Amino acid sequence: MEMLTAGIDIGSRTSKGVILKGNEIVTHTICATSPDSRKSAITTMEKTLEGTGLSQGDLHYVVATGYGRVLVPFGDEVISEISCHAKGADWYFPSVRTILDMGGQDCKAISCDRGGKVTGFMMNDRCAGGTGRFLELIAEVLGVSLDNIGPLSLQSKRPVSISSTCALFAKSEVLSLLKKGVATEDILAGVHDGLTKRTVDLLRRISLENDFAITGGISKNIGMVARIRDQIGLEPLLAPEPVIIGAVGAALFAAERCVLKEREV
Repeated sequence: MEMLTAGIDIGSRTSKGVILKGNEIVTHTICATSPDSRKSAITTMEKTLEGTGLSQGDLHYVVATGYGRVLVPFGDEVISEISCHAKGADWYFPSVRTILDMGGQDCKAISCDRGGKVTGFMMNDRCAGGTGRFLELIAEVLGVSLDNIGPLSLQSKRPVSISSTCALFAKSEVLSLLKKGVATEDILAGVHDGLTKRTVDLLRRISLENDFAITGGISKNIGMVARIRDQIGLEPLLAPEPVIIGAVGAALFAAERCVLKEREV
């Protein structure tokens, strides 16, 4: 009988759930993370199971990952999101050697070998200026939806320079530019250019190799993807649903644990 395993990724902004049967995804879900990570985990699992005809008791093993992983009440094990993103990216792209994951509160550059084992990583979690939250703040100031900021940034004819790397200072700088009549797309181009530089600097602090994958919500921002591609000269690999890659990796680790338990028996 094929094992049913689950991965739960409680991120700072979104929570993701994935159920695997053997090596195939049965279902997945993405929910907003509430202030209560424990409640977010329960809600995410409930929504992941919806419509499958399965119950939580049918799952043989659950691995929790992400920002709130230690608060998942039903997890059999917790594993870092760095390891889970490498494992999940390898599942989609066995040739991948470098991974960029930009979360709501941190940005990670990861090196891995064939099989998805982490061989090195660098992380910037000191300031929102290098994270997805930075883009959310700017979108709010400009009154533009998060989905539209990437495409708009590529329409710029005269991008401006955003000197501030701190999210709060950048917010003030953007407001000042708006008062001067600078076009929204030119401001967004400057924001994306600055964020790309910080992201590429982080990538270059590890062993940047092909193949290169981008995971997380940032890979849905075509403005960022295009700029990163042009800066590093590598075409990024993008999964069909990049936000769930950490949860996929967690479910894969869960499947490995099931195999080990069977061997011990």
